[in-house]
Amino acid sequence: MIGFKNYHPAVNFIYFAFVITFSMIYRNPVCLAISVLGSFTYSLILSGRKLMLRKLFIIIPVILGTSLLNPFFSHEGATVIAYFPSGSPFTLESVLYGFAAGILLASVILWFSCFNEVITSDKIVYLSGKLFPSLSLIFSMTLRFVPRFNLQMKKIFYAQKCIGRGPESGNIIQKAKKGISNLSGLVTWALENSVDTADSMKSRGYGLPGRTSFSVYRFNGKNYAVLILVLIAGMYVAAGGILGALSFRFFPTVRFENIDLYAVSVFAVYFILCFIPVIIEIKEARRWKALRSKI
Repeated sequence: MIGFKNYHPAVNFIYFAFVITFSMIYRNPVCLAISVLGSFTYSLILSGRKLMLRKLFIIIPVILGTSLLNPFFSHEGATVIAYFPSGSPFTLESVLYGFAAGILLASVILWFSCFNEVITSDKIVYLSGKLFPSLSLIFSMTLRFVPRFNLQMKKIFYAQKCIGRGPESGNIIQKAKKGISNLSGLVTWALENSVDTADSMKSRGYGLPGRTSFSVYRFNGKNYAVLILVLIAGMYVAAGGILGALSFRFFPTVRFENIDLYAVSVFAVYFILCFIPVIIEIKEARRWKALRSKI
């Protein structure tokens, strides 16, 4: 299956740049509903039901918390529900604004969770390698070194534990000595590994002029088609926001500033933009199911 996650890193990055930016700046309820629905659906496809339930335990309190807390700090609005003991009004508009802010935070959290699933470390290194080759190399080596460092630390710990020299036995001074000894061995291993890495890079011609690099990412027809669709939809929604088609006010009363055929078209294009990954995933799933049925 060639889902949206397997598209070119540039396509993935440009897409998330659009949807995350739009989710943060547009507070029109229709835009918020489209954004949170699109991010929730795609996150559900990527993470599955169990992990999505864990995310909901964070997202739902965020929405409820902002809805309940905002009226204590914002007292604007024409529709007064009650009055606090201090005399400040408890308004419907402040509750709705807090709820909208919670939806905004939820959609941004979900989009960033999708971003972390799709834009992996190797894609980040690929995207930044052309502009910042040295920084990209250091970043990739760091990402590679951290899990190896943790694995080697576990090896040293279990090896010392097997011969009765684990850091959990003895008094405080003995534990400290054993811990320092294990740390010394770990640092020695790290230094030796860095020397081996430097020799390997030198033998492979790193830094020589004209040296090429290998990449598994290739732009094909599907990538061009999706990139063009994302750019057109993103620019159309941005133009709609600039021209006021997505304007909405919460204070003093809740009201759509402009509802016409052009605004509806912007909402429709924004819906398509937010659901592009979902459409791709559904299309590929059906294609895969059809191919399996022929076996």
